[in-house]
Amino acid sequence: MSTTVTQLLPLPAREVPLHGLYLGHDVRRLAAEQGRPFVYANFVASLDGRIAVPGPTGSGQIVPKQIANPRDWRLFQELAAQADVVISSGRYLRDYASGHAQEILRAHDDPQFADLAAWRAERGLPPQPDIAVISASLDFPIPQALLAGGRRVIILTTEQADRQRMRDLAASAGQVIPVGQASVAGDRLVEALAGLGYGAIYSGAGPKVLHLLLAAGVLDRLYLTLASRLLGGDPFSTIVEGPLLTPAADMRLHTACFDSAGLDGLGQLFLSYDSAEQGSSR
Repeated sequence: MSTTVTQLLPLPAREVPLHGLYLGHDVRRLAAEQGRPFVYANFVASLDGRIAVPGPTGSGQIVPKQIANPRDWRLFQELAAQADVVISSGRYLRDYASGHAQEILRAHDDPQFADLAAWRAERGLPPQPDIAVISASLDFPIPQALLAGGRRVIILTTEQADRQRMRDLAASAGQVIPVGQASVAGDRLVEALAGLGYGAIYSGAGPKVLHLLLAAGVLDRLYLTLASRLLGGDPFSTIVEGPLLTPAADMRLHTACFDSAGLDGLGQLFLSYDSAEQGSSR
């Protein structure tokens, strides 16, 4: 199988290696240059915009197997490898505790990503990024495996969250921070993580979290893989879910690559967009 993709933007068009494609974006350097956290998110979507379908049991949603593929997964891992902290959800911790979820960064236990483990080690980074969990209900356990090696699990919740549950989680995880009244506020979330020293903040969470980041104007970059398949179906889940964004979140195309070998030769586009609002302040 081809080890390259066709870079369409920036020009000139040329063949470039798949491995290292997103490592070359060096989001950690961008965070250092702008003097504040660099916040980025990633999704894979079908041509009709679908990012998830109901799971096999009918509860919860999963990435459709029709668009999940190892070449996109490689780039997901490259983005995770650059993170200081990964934004997740209470559902992820519940799934992890029950054995239905894996580590977000697989560099430590999957030989095909050994180069990413070395990449982090060469930069003095711990094997795994820390995890920031967004939750209003606080209805999840803290799996002890996630705390191995001094790793931190930071819980970001609301002022209205149950106080006893906050104390219990703080005792087991170490840090619970209210960052909003009735709901988590994206700007306060990023301020809290910046205050803890995080520079590269990667959202591995879903469309509701992307909405709160966009609504607060704190997203720097969106990575989007557009797979060449149409899926249809109900219920429909796309990359942003929540109230109408007012004003709209303007994005500028940063890079575009065509992966002709993806999806058994159907192809897919690897796209990245910069926030026009954030870019104007750099």
